[in-house]
This record gives sequence, C-alpha cells and structure tokens, in this order.
Amino acid sequence: MSQRVLIIDDEAEIRRNLTFGLTQEGFSCTACPDGISAIHELHESREKGIGYDYLITDIFMPDIDGMKILKVIKNEFPDLPVLIITGFGNEDLEFSALSEHNTGFLDKPFEIPELVEALRKLKPGATTLDESKVDIGTEIRETMSSYLSLRIADPQQSMEIYDKLYNMPGMMSCDAVRGDVDIICVLHADSEQEMEKLQAEIAAMDGVEVVSTSRVDRPKLDRDLNEFIDVYRKAVKVSSLQKMNKPAATKSYVIVDIDPKYMQQVFATLFFIDEVMVCDMVDDGSKLIGIISELGAFGKTPRIIEKLSNIDGVLRIKQASIINLRDM
Repeated sequence: MSQRVLIIDDEAEIRRNLTFGLTQEGFSCTACPDGISAIHELHESREKGIGYDYLITDIFMPDIDGMKILKVIKNEFPDLPVLIITGFGNEDLEFSALSEHNTGFLDKPFEIPELVEALRKLKPGATTLDESKVDIGTEIRETMSSYLSLRIADPQQSMEIYDKLYNMPGMMSCDAVRGDVDIICVLHADSEQEMEKLQAEIAAMDGVEVVSTSRVDRPKLDRDLNEFIDVYRKAVKVSSLQKMNKPAATKSYVIVDIDPKYMQQVFATLFFIDEVMVCDMVDDGSKLIGIISELGAFGKTPRIIEKLSNIDGVLRIKQASIINLRDM
C-alpha cells in the first residue's frame, strides 16, 4: 500500500509539482492551500480511520504559518513525520524546526529525489491521536467578560480615577491609552447581575463617561479550527504570553470592525499573529479586540494593521497605544 502524504503550500504550482512528483515515486498525496484546510483534512482522515504517513508544509502561508501548524500537530500527532520546506529559511528557523521530534527541514528549490530522501530520513510514524495528551473543548473564557472604553472629563483627576478603577473588584485589566478614549478596561463577573452592577458603579463615578460597552463572546468557529486554537493556546500561546506580558513591553489595542460573515477568517488571522497577546470577539461578531506586544522590536503594530487591512471582511481598524502609568 502506498504511503500517504499531506502537503500544505499556498502556491498552486508547488502543490501540483509536489503531488505529481511524489505520485511518480509511489506516494499517495493530498494537497491543501492553507493551514485551516489541512486541519480539516487531518481530522476527517482520522475519523475515517485513514492516517497519513508524512506531512510536508511550507513555513510562510496567509493564514497560519508552518511553525504554528507544526507545534499543534506535534501536540496531537507526536509521531507523525513532518518535513518543513521553505525558500526563506535561516539557521534560527531551521534550528526551531529540527528541535521538534521527528521533523526535517529542506530549503527550496529542490528536486523530487531530494524531497524523497528527506522524507525517508524521518522515522515512520502514525496519525493516531493520543487522547491522553490533548485536552479539547475547554471554553476560551469561563466567566463573563466585557470591555469598557472611558473618557475622563478632567485630566487633573485622571490618576485618581485610574487608581480607583484599577483596584476595583472584578477589574481584570485597566489601561490608560492614547486615542479616541482615555481608558480601556476589562471586567469579569460570574453573572449578568454582577456585570451590570460593576458597569453601573463605573458609570456613576464622577468625571467618567462610558463611551462603549462590549460583551466578549466565544467565536463560532468550525469544529476543527476551534480544536486547533484550543490546542495551540495550551501548547504555545500561554508560554508566549508569559514572555511578552512584561511592564517594559510597549503594547497597543487594535479594534477591528468586521463583516460578521468573515469573522472566522479574520479571527484566525489575528489570533495566530505571534505578537497578539489577546484576541477577543465582541458585539456579536462585528468587532474584534486584540492587544499587540512590541517586546523585542518596534514598529510591529503598523505592519500588523496593514496585514489585517488586506483581509476580506475587515471594514475599519483603530489603534490605541497603552500608556504605562505605573512607571510614570
């Protein structure tokens, strides 16, 4: 029986060439143009009891890059041989890829015999899911959450009001920002009544104007993408947040108005950007709110905004830079 290979590459010509070349070498190939469709294929094949013997993936793709796919797939399918292919590789990228179990690395361009040789060097594996290693289905948020944007009428009272808000019970985060509003805060509550009480308390503060209130909702995603995000959050995102969530890091809010029909595509793109620490859907899927960290380099936020602006369904993007009052 021929060995099955799943190919992920956003360039149609490369998918055709790899499929044709490997088929000539006796492999059975399925090709996907992006990470999300590959996730669907992996889970559908698992449900049908038909496994893959190899995965070949490019690094740079429009939705989820190959290293993120690698992290999640290695969490779900630890023994699956994975070959990373790229035309823009470097030593750091190669080192990161090869540090994963049973993973190879091949620079483009290459000939089919070189590809087959690279696959053969990997240890044969299986795509059987080890249920003991993956905890799927945990809710993104276990408590009710809301974003509030506020204006302060008297700048002389800003610090006093900020401190009062910052120390309120139920206040998850409170950030002074530069932009159309002065403060963005996130409230957590265990019930609708408790949330209403917290919001009313803030609205009743002297000198505070509540500009907007947005309830955080769990995005309605395809099952496979939802599972992928849950696994990625546990395997990768949590550790990334711990590294990035430092007082010295410059951070910005991005508020993205979207056509709800495109919510899944835009949410996935924003969530899988490395510098995005938080990605929340609000207002019934018509808006996304993200927090971007600039730790380690500056100027990332404009590039991220440009990337989001080119996605179908994005209507408008606003930015609000966070002011670290605690260090002032």
